[in-house]
Amino acid sequence: MAWLLRLLSVAAAAITSLFVARDALNFGIIQTLLMITLVIGAAAIVIVWKARREP
Repeated sequence: MAWLLRLLSVAAAAITSLFVARDALNFGIIQTLLMITLVIGAAAIVIVWKARREP
């Protein structure tokens, strides 16, 4: 589970750096919000995948 969160954190940092400079004061806040969005999205995908596979 930790490696999944670390992977999502790296992805969130990469996506955030496309829109906000790394030395901006709000970089960490935006990265955290994006990470939460990615975690919720990943959980939604898993839930839909499980619901779809069970008849």
